[in-house]
Amino acid sequence: MTGSTEHNEMLSYQQAKKYYDKFGKKQDTQGFYEDTALDDLISNSRFQDAKHIFEFGCGTGKFAVRLFKGLLGENTTYFGVDLSSTMVNIAAERLRNCSPRAKVEKSEGDIAFPLDDGAVDRVISNYVLDLLREDDIRLFFNEAYRVLTDGGMLCLVSLTDGITPASRLVSSLWKSVFKLRPSLVGGCRPVQLESFTDPKRWEVAYHAKKSAFGVPSDIIVLKRLH
Repeated sequence: MTGSTEHNEMLSYQQAKKYYDKFGKKQDTQGFYEDTALDDLISNSRFQDAKHIFEFGCGTGKFAVRLFKGLLGENTTYFGVDLSSTMVNIAAERLRNCSPRAKVEKSEGDIAFPLDDGAVDRVISNYVLDLLREDDIRLFFNEAYRVLTDGGMLCLVSLTDGITPASRLVSSLWKSVFKLRPSLVGGCRPVQLESFTDPKRWEVAYHAKKSAFGVPSDIIVLKRLH
């Protein structure tokens, strides 16, 4: 989706914030289709080797808690941001026992990471890029490249187009509902992450598509090139 049509369909920053402030802990109920893809991401992102992690769109902190339960080294730090005040409060409480190694802050909705160049060796974003306009997804990739160290990894999961008859049906219905009223699907729609990947900047370390309960997800791990 491009141009004015895409902009008319997407939720604005304020609309998305209002939706997810209200949605709150109900976000975790989506694990029935998300967990399969997130398990795959964890298996292929070498988080045990990470030193500094940044998550764009940390939600309720559920994924960060998983990382801290036996996956991360004793000195690994985590920094998450989210546009929803409700989500930030829930995540901060969940990660309270991981302080000072873990911190969470509210984002103002800008695609500008509050980090210095080369500050982290992992950038994570799960089921967030499918909320963004295409121009903002490109900005996200630029920011991820800026803040990652050479050889650092960009770890992503997103809704995507169907890969089986059932998931193709679900994907098609999802797109139809999104065009009719994006708030009914939380402002999300299927996207193709690989179409935003610049081969001069990124090496594909892992790429797969998984379907759970008919909902297709794109899992991609990119290694930052010099």
